Amino acid sequence: MSRLRFRPRRDVVCREAVELVTDYLEDALSPARRRRFEAHLAHCPDCPEYLAQMRAIVALAGRVTPDDLTPRMQKEFIGLYRRWRDDEARDPL
Repeated sequence: MSRLRFRPRRDVVCREAVELVTDYLEDALSPARRRRFEAHLAHCPDCPEYLAQMRAIVALAGRVTPDDLTPRMQKEFIGLYRRWRDDEARDPL
């Protein structure tokens, strides 16, 4: 007889943490959410690395100006944003 195996709760918590990273970096979380987010980081083996990667991306991207992008790159970014916005409108959380 096989036993049922459940996924660890951490998968759900990590997914929620990933969704909060931008607000965390922009200091836009409420104090309570910030404490919960930081408590998760203290016990999660993966999310601190993800946060560090996002900080590095923000640091690098913060140096990019519209003049640094070719017209093709600008068009591709606008297209990506519009697809993301349309997806969010169809399937909000």
